[in-house]
Amino acid sequence: MRLTEFNELVDGQFGTMRGRSLLVDHVLSALDGRTAAQAIEDGEEPRNVWRALCADFDVPRDQW
Repeated sequence: MRLTEFNELVDGQFGTMRGRSLLVDHVLSALDGRTAAQAIEDGEEPRNVWRALCADFDVPRDQW
């Protein structure tokens, strides 16, 4: 998954404002206690970050 696709999915699922906030404020235990933004900056695959966000916010699996 490309970073642009990741950002589109975040915006589509959570809305632009809330999505941007989640990326920098919400700590993902599945990603070693990093935020989504930190994980991506550290080189984590956007697909893995997307799945971690979906799991934390109970997004239906068919949208992962």
